[in-house]
Amino acid sequence: MKCYNPTLSGTMPIGINVTGSDLDIIMEIYDLNCFEKELCSLYQNERDFLIKRTKIRGKNVVKANFLYGGFEFEVFGQDEAVDKQYAYIHMKTEHELLQRYPQLTEQVKSLKDLGIKTEPAFCQLLNIEGDPYEALIYYGKKQGLIL
Repeated sequence: MKCYNPTLSGTMPIGINVTGSDLDIIMEIYDLNCFEKELCSLYQNERDFLIKRTKIRGKNVVKANFLYGGFEFEVFGQDEAVDKQYAYIHMKTEHELLQRYPQLTEQVKSLKDLGIKTEPAFCQLLNIEGDPYEALIYYGKKQGLIL
């Protein structure tokens, strides 16, 4: 799996994880069939293993979820460099927002404890309208947080 440029993304690397947060591993994959077989070979015997192929924003992806070592994992692969994937861009934007507005850390975690997903929580707190997954990236670019 090393050749896929695995990168931990999401809430844990930026310190806004709450009880039940999963470990999001994103990867750069150009042979989805091979990747899917490898995931099945490595993790199909783990608790709650589920794998699916789908399209997200027009790109084919493979996503696997399972429990391992007391953590919930989501392993996500698509044919795009990790630093160009939405999960990475969201994390980078959120990290920059937390640096700029440290008070957001506990506010976001409180909303997450209520079951609100990360991107919608940031959008709610910053009064960003629209699809939170698109709007947060647009906001980050507009604020000069990301290129």
